[in-house]
Amino acid sequence: MLRFSADAAVPVWATRGLFTSITRTEEELSIVCPLDAVPPEQKKGEAWVCFKLQGPFPFSEVGVLASFIEPLARNGVPIFAIATYDTDYVLVHESSAVTALKVLRDAGHHLFPVTPEK
Repeated sequence: MLRFSADAAVPVWATRGLFTSITRTEEELSIVCPLDAVPPEQKKGEAWVCFKLQGPFPFSEVGVLASFIEPLARNGVPIFAIATYDTDYVLVHESSAVTALKVLRDAGHHLFPVTPEK
């Protein structure tokens, strides 16, 4: 995850990879992308593991994201959530990934590995 000034241009490298999120507000430009897409001269953010909540979920459905993040919060796992039109994504620090996997499985979530397409 990287933060730039609100008026910064979106770097071309930020649009590469299986998962990218680019959000601009009055205060900042936030970019979430694979660390290997970030050039060496750019200060890199922390490593995160991304969980995809398989959607689409109707906007009228209540509690989908909460049911996923509540067990993580209860067990002290910090999260960062991103939503798209069809899908929710929950990112956890790489250092918390093993704990997150155990907590989510114990809570009854079915987790499937994702392998990058070639």
